[in-house]
Amino acid sequence: MRRRSSLTSGDARGDAAADVGLLAPVSAGTAVEEATGDAAYVRALLDAETALVRAQEALGHAPPGAADAVASAAADTARFDPRSLALRGRSGGNPVIPLAADLTAAVAERSPRAAAHVHRGATSQDILDTAAMLVASEALHLILADLDRVAAALALTAAEHRDTPMAGRTLTQHAVPTTFGLKAAGWRSLVLDAHDRIVAVRAALPVQLGGAAGTLAAFAVFAESEDDADAGKARDAALGLVEAYASATGLAAPALPWHTLRTPVADLAGALAFTAGALGKLAADVLVLSRTEIGEVAESTGGGSSAMPHKANPARAVLIAAAARQVPALTGILYAALAAEDERPPGAWHAEWQPLREALRAVGGAADAAAALAEGLRVHPGRMRANLDASGGLIVSERLVAVLSARTGRERARTAVTEGAARAAREGTPLHQALAQDPALADVTAPDELRTLTDPSAYTGSAGPLVDRALRRHSGGTVPR
Repeated sequence: MRRRSSLTSGDARGDAAADVGLLAPVSAGTAVEEATGDAAYVRALLDAETALVRAQEALGHAPPGAADAVASAAADTARFDPRSLALRGRSGGNPVIPLAADLTAAVAERSPRAAAHVHRGATSQDILDTAAMLVASEALHLILADLDRVAAALALTAAEHRDTPMAGRTLTQHAVPTTFGLKAAGWRSLVLDAHDRIVAVRAALPVQLGGAAGTLAAFAVFAESEDDADAGKARDAALGLVEAYASATGLAAPALPWHTLRTPVADLAGALAFTAGALGKLAADVLVLSRTEIGEVAESTGGGSSAMPHKANPARAVLIAAAARQVPALTGILYAALAAEDERPPGAWHAEWQPLREALRAVGGAADAAAALAEGLRVHPGRMRANLDASGGLIVSERLVAVLSARTGRERARTAVTEGAARAAREGTPLHQALAQDPALADVTAPDELRTLTDPSAYTGSAGPLVDRALRRHSGGTVPR
């Protein structure tokens, strides 16, 4: 018989059901975790309901003071228990149905007249989609602030190490020399790309308002009955309500209800996936460069091991890398929801909720970790130079071929360098010494020149100017509140 945990009995049932981030260390304890939690979603749902009444009141479709009565009732957050809403929401398939009932009852205690205007004309998807956009807007604000920190720290690192030589690696092997400044500038460029995408998608997050099937029909009826307006004026009033609703929430006004036109969610998914990948590139490089046998960088404070006291694991990079692997899968679900049938979909919409929250949390947690990583990154130029010299000059064979080709012809130069590299590897000597033994090169080069030509630090190309050019770029967007 399966043993029943004591945590699932008695008064602990609510705590046992809570998701407290045990298996999500990348976002546990971060501001974005709180901003996307169940309590935050309930708050956003209440804000969406309140804003709708406020918009109707502004247009004269609800009595004066109705919105304040709703806002006062909504402020009593203890009355709206997320767990209760979740359990009661199962019967109707979403938590808005019980929330609207609870809010109406709470408003009725203050103003029966105002209570009649709670959720009036709206469908559950109007409120939940609007709330999701409000939650996303707050989460993206936090993410943008952390991306700013990452970009600022990487700019300082790139400038400081503009000319610090290191081995460039392709397909895991030494290729040609580069500089750490250029690598850091590349990380920053991706972070700025992510920042600009997040700014753009956040500015476009829309309210949702369409009524039962996206026609605004109920709102037109209410406008006509309350204003004695003709049908045409009532329809115009319903369209105006969308603008008023957007103004009341601080979100954008969509051209059309988007119950099954999921561009806003898909665009948000794309920006999150790109951001996860951009931060993942930083993490992937740090994970490689901080390996014991490479040792070119290290996190400011490493994570410990339960079994090996000597270890200082690159824990932040590990968590960022984990997020970068999860977010594309989560956003895949969001993209799949684009294929939503009818005017309101069965299942596609519902499938978005949890993946969207998890994607926001993973990216938010990754951005938080990346800010701390970038600000505390320790760079070890000595190790970079030692690794650069490890091949005894073989890393600049490209340069030797280019220089010697002008003197001996390309084929002869390539053959000489190839044979010299093999001799150097076989005998364990520096490349310049192996080449000096080649009679074919004696007439066109001197030993001192060969030594100079095989110095890796002198073959970093335009790395420095490229860093300068990259650092002239600033973020294309701000972080509005």
